[in-house]
Amino acid sequence: MNAFVLAATVLLAALAPLLVTASMRRPIDGLVALEAAGALATLALVCLSVGLGEPLFFTVSVIAAVASWIGGLVFARFLGRWT
Repeated sequence: MNAFVLAATVLLAALAPLLVTASMRRPIDGLVALEAAGALATLALVCLSVGLGEPLFFTVSVIAAVASWIGGLVFARFLGRWT
């Protein structure tokens, strides 16, 4: 286990408070937690890509970053309609 795999583990553990925030707080706070979780998941996948030497994980992390950003925009759009 090298430093990058350890960093990915720490980043994935940091998702737990964001999940609690997204489920227990106001919807706008959930949106912020969703964007932060997307960034953490992307960083964790990049760390796994480097740590394990798998270039496929880097491709998945780029796709996850774009999908997270688009998902946040869609959520914000519908959040504006409901509030």
